[in-house]
Amino acid sequence: MRRDFLKLCSLTGLGFACPGGLSSVLRAAPSETAPYEGPYYVVFNASGGWDTTYLMDPKGIGEINRLYKEGDILTKGQHKFAPTEKHKQGGMSNEAFFNEFGNEILTLNGLDYSVNNHAPGARYMATGKLDSLAYPTFAALVAACKGPTCPLSFLTFGNYSNTGNIVAMSRVPYVPSLQKIAIADGVSGQLNSPYHDDFALDRIEKALADQNASRANQIRLPRQERAENMLYAAQVNSKAMQRITPFIPTTIPPQRMAAQSEIALASFKAGVCVSANFSIGQFDSHANNDTDQMKLIPEFLEGIAYFLHRAEELKIREKMVVIIQSEMGRTPTYNTGNGKDHWSIGSIMFLGQGIKGNRVIGATDEKQFHVPLNPQSLATDPEKGVRVRPEHIHEALRQFAGIEEHSHSKKFPLGVKAEELLLGLWG
Repeated sequence: MRRDFLKLCSLTGLGFACPGGLSSVLRAAPSETAPYEGPYYVVFNASGGWDTTYLMDPKGIGEINRLYKEGDILTKGQHKFAPTEKHKQGGMSNEAFFNEFGNEILTLNGLDYSVNNHAPGARYMATGKLDSLAYPTFAALVAACKGPTCPLSFLTFGNYSNTGNIVAMSRVPYVPSLQKIAIADGVSGQLNSPYHDDFALDRIEKALADQNASRANQIRLPRQERAENMLYAAQVNSKAMQRITPFIPTTIPPQRMAAQSEIALASFKAGVCVSANFSIGQFDSHANNDTDQMKLIPEFLEGIAYFLHRAEELKIREKMVVIIQSEMGRTPTYNTGNGKDHWSIGSIMFLGQGIKGNRVIGATDEKQFHVPLNPQSLATDPEKGVRVRPEHIHEALRQFAGIEEHSHSKKFPLGVKAEELLLGLWG
């Protein structure tokens, strides 16, 4: 059973680790990991570079967009957004999205990505650090700080997902895979077809605990210690994983983010997961920008709405912290193929527990260039403001999550000056 369980883990990319070493696992999880009860952190990535002027930063002048004019721009509370109901190809329009969620959303426009290449841009947005390959994503960092012994502490479905070696990365691409992992002692993940009776499992777990305890103080090579650490963590967490089974749906919609949502939400509800990194791609619209963006942005928004609706049904909606982002924007001009190329200025949105919504901070000018921001007042200040970059966002996220003083955060400093901290960003 244990061999089959670990085999399933490797097939799905699932890993277990405890940064404190084997002895810390023995202290922290002698029998079964206690459920993690939130907050739950979710990052939605529009991979490839979204056109923010067709979403939360509309420009109806200078032919920056061809599907609407300045007078067509819509508002909901403090939010301005492009009209897409007549142009979308399925999915959810901006009108519907902001009408339902606008009062919860915090938008920051004029974010300076500083680069316009995919790999460094995705890394920068995910970690807040442009010039290092060692930094963990925010989702991995918060998982390591808040729930390092959770079996699926950090789930990722794509995009940049580095962990900084402080937490295991878990990949569960399909709902049936989650079922098999959750019921590791069941034939093909079936609870009513166990390999062992309960008394046998108890004897096995007692023997494994005694065996691992006897080796806790032995000197071993780091690679061997890590392998044994992962093995034991998988063993002691197998019962915790069974808590997922009541929340695994029998059917899911065909949308790309529906499966990601169901896997993450079942794991959140079961208390075995802290954070999840969602992603859908193909936003890199170098040709036929309008057609592509009007297909992808509505699909993306529909996926976010689906996640939030399902979280509401599972009664964990109020525990969610949601980040909505991309690694770059699109140029304010069209190329000869009716597409838009890479642009190093964009936007980011947030909603969830502890975030004051119906707010828009920052701006771009009429040519879609960044406008500096006063970090104390959060008002635009072209003369004395700062260029808000991903490290400013990540420093604020660390403070918001209460992990800025954690040893893991200290290990990966972002170097934001005290006078540049975004005060009151979350309201």
